[in-house]
Amino acid sequence: MDSRKTPSHAETALAPPAPDELPRVRRPRGLVTEIVESLTSSIREGQLQPGAKLPTEAEIMARFDVSRTVVRESLSRLQASGLVETRHGIGTFVLPPQEPGNFKISAEDFATVADVISVLELRISLETEAAGLAAQRRTPDNLRAMESALRAFQDSIHHDSDAVPPDFQFHMEVARSTGNRHFADLMTYLGTMIIPRTRVNTALSAPEGRLGYLQRVHSEHESIYNAIRDQDADAARAAMRTHLSNSRERLRRGQNAHTIQPASPQIDATDPASTIA
Repeated sequence: MDSRKTPSHAETALAPPAPDELPRVRRPRGLVTEIVESLTSSIREGQLQPGAKLPTEAEIMARFDVSRTVVRESLSRLQASGLVETRHGIGTFVLPPQEPGNFKISAEDFATVADVISVLELRISLETEAAGLAAQRRTPDNLRAMESALRAFQDSIHHDSDAVPPDFQFHMEVARSTGNRHFADLMTYLGTMIIPRTRVNTALSAPEGRLGYLQRVHSEHESIYNAIRDQDADAARAAMRTHLSNSRERLRRGQNAHTIQPASPQIDATDPASTIA
């Protein structure tokens, strides 16, 4: 009789996975996010060292039970995050950690509603002060540009549009009105992805419905504009903070109902013809 003990079911379940195994637990945020998170964790925890070769596409497909398309999109996201590089015909390899101080916000940083909220918190500090400076320094040309963005927003919401391009344009014009190019440069770098509707279906899930939601956003923009026009810096800061804080709270309240849009390439914020899904 074989005296070796057969592991119980519980012991098997608690046994640590083999070093070369990747988790196959399904999470609701999607297959691509699952793979990206798993490989990112392996890289950052040192299981995959710089220079190490990632499993082949076929191996990842088998381990996660996904299609080649899903694997390739996952690897593309890892490349965009600067974690790996693909050498055609050879494989995908882990890159050394990026130097500290290389600030970057990419599409991969908008993977969850919590991520969108984090960027909104950054915007609150940045754009609140921008609005105050804009009130002190705006020119007649700046005011006309903001008025144009407001009219375009109002026109868009009556034509079954999400009004994202004029929304971003209004915030960009506020940044330009500071007279400090760094505000506008940073807004251009962040791009239209900073508008939550490009990543989260806020308008669709709003209790007041799409039109009511967008009308409220438009009203908040008008409050910001009026304070800047009147050169009331304190009121401009308060109106901007209220607008962005309202966006944050709307996201928090509906966090479970919101869905993240598929990641999309950065859109050139300086192109007035750009459109966002």
